[in-house]
Amino acid sequence: MPAYWAEKTVAKTVGDIPRDIVDDIILVDDCSKDQTVETAKALGIQVHRNEKNLNYGGNVKRCLQFGLDSGADIVILLHPDYQYTPKLIPSMSAMLATDFYDLCLASRTSGRGALSGGMPIWRYLANWGLTNIMDMSLGTYHTEYHTGYRAYSRRLLEGVPFHTFRNDFIFDNEMFVAALRGGYRTCEVTCPTSYEADASSIPFKKAFIYGLQCLKLSAKHFFWRVGNRLSK
Repeated sequence: MPAYWAEKTVAKTVGDIPRDIVDDIILVDDCSKDQTVETAKALGIQVHRNEKNLNYGGNVKRCLQFGLDSGADIVILLHPDYQYTPKLIPSMSAMLATDFYDLCLASRTSGRGALSGGMPIWRYLANWGLTNIMDMSLGTYHTEYHTGYRAYSRRLLEGVPFHTFRNDFIFDNEMFVAALRGGYRTCEVTCPTSYEADASSIPFKKAFIYGLQCLKLSAKHFFWRVGNRLSK
């Protein structure tokens, strides 16, 4: 769990994690100035705190590495703000446990999960538009690429150089593109969401920059695909 100012929601998130299939719960705090670390430690989970703020991608890298170091076969990336329900962990894990898939996305826009959960309409439309452009560019089909709720197989995490990717919000999609280029299979599940007052949300300016990064990343992969076809 990559945490940043999650004091008010981390206990609720951890409380819904199905302990019967989860071996380790690891939280990495990115220099929050609230009581996230103290609250998480009181829950009896493994807690780490970054010495300096690493930004979203940098924090996720540490989360994934701690997951690998713990010996996990499947690592679930779950934000502790309770925007995503932890109750989907068994479903996402089952998709990867078949050894057919290596990356599972929890999609907020499959069905009406995002709108019924309170996602702002401008964010929903931007998500939908970017996703459709990325579908065409990446040569695959998913109903969302912008979720922070993801499951990774150990095989994928050991096969892509994720520590070399960017430290900002585009990190998740750099991971996705690396999976595609490596021949790893991807899938998704439908995820209900909850946009409560305590849930974190990316500011508009950062969301705009992220959108431009998605377009640039998608264009690069599109031309990579075209180049591969022409070289055959």
